[in-house]
Amino acid sequence: MPAPAGGIAQPLRVMTVLPPRERFAPQEAGAIALLVHRMAAEGEVVVGSAPQTAPYADVPFAPVPDCLFPFSRMGRYRAGVARLLRTFRPDLVEVHNRPDLAWAISQRFPHVPLALVLHNDPCGMRAGKTPQERTALARKMAVVCVSDWLRARFLEQGVHGAVTVLPNALDLAVLPPPAPVREPVVLFAGRVVADKGVDAFVQACATLLPRHPTWQARIIGADRFGPNSPQTEFLNTLVPQALAAGVHMAGYQPHAQVLQAMSHAAIVVVPSRWSEPFGMAALEAMGCGAAVVTSRNGGLPGVAGEAALYASPDDLPGLVAVLERLMSDAGLRARMAQAGRARARLFDSAVIRPKRQAFHARLVQVWPHVAALAQA
Repeated sequence: MPAPAGGIAQPLRVMTVLPPRERFAPQEAGAIALLVHRMAAEGEVVVGSAPQTAPYADVPFAPVPDCLFPFSRMGRYRAGVARLLRTFRPDLVEVHNRPDLAWAISQRFPHVPLALVLHNDPCGMRAGKTPQERTALARKMAVVCVSDWLRARFLEQGVHGAVTVLPNALDLAVLPPPAPVREPVVLFAGRVVADKGVDAFVQACATLLPRHPTWQARIIGADRFGPNSPQTEFLNTLVPQALAAGVHMAGYQPHAQVLQAMSHAAIVVVPSRWSEPFGMAALEAMGCGAAVVTSRNGGLPGVAGEAALYASPDDLPGLVAVLERLMSDAGLRARMAQAGRARARLFDSAVIRPKRQAFHARLVQVWPHVAALAQA
């Protein structure tokens, strides 16, 4: 938005659109909602599906109205977002992780500057699966990826277009302070699914805990975010294995409790099998002062750098060896924790938020010529 008479620029009116399954509430927020809340700026309103509990109180939120048309569920969501867009008349719309929704907005509101923020691999998303679809997206809107790995995925197969990287952020100012004396705990915190490697974590602990009787192992998480996560076949298999290994399963916990656990545990393990688009759990663990063990899949090395130790979830002896090395060496744990805190500062919201705001201002300035946003 141009500066008014007097030269003082007003904050942009940004409407940030969550995916329909995300809930903008402390007790229900998934990874995207947490990030959106963390990065919200003055003048921004977040819109999304109505949560069952109270939404965040410090950021304006509007539920997407349920439009009574013979559409699919996603069609009704698109119609509700369009209604809110006409109501709020924002300077810029930022759509998270739904290329199909961003495309629909670009067709109905071509005059409104539009950014699509991708948190996951677009090659498996509706309206982003083919090179032709991704090229069309990059011509119609600003495409933002949360990691270099994700940007490379978007541009695979000869896709052309300007794609910007704005990494996820961590608000170090509100993290619980690292405990001065860390508990002898090896912690897994995340979705309890095979892709996250939690079964490998349990298998490693089954070997390690008998050798190190002063240590404990814990799992925080469920199949999904939220207190009503289903009991899956995978969990039915994992629970008795964890019990036999001596691993405590705490189930789903609100995000604040997860961070508290990370700030006390000596070691946090992020053994993902799938290609993590970013690796937020590893970044949070480093910010909370834990020594981190992670895999090299997807964007995880770009987040952890040299501040973590690496092991594959499908190399059980290797995972056991790396964990045992940390469990046996307090000095190494302290050095890795210090390196992790330093690495986390590069992703502090105090660093990333101004970059996002500058990107928004530039997008409004050059719209509709999104090619001008090309990375140097």
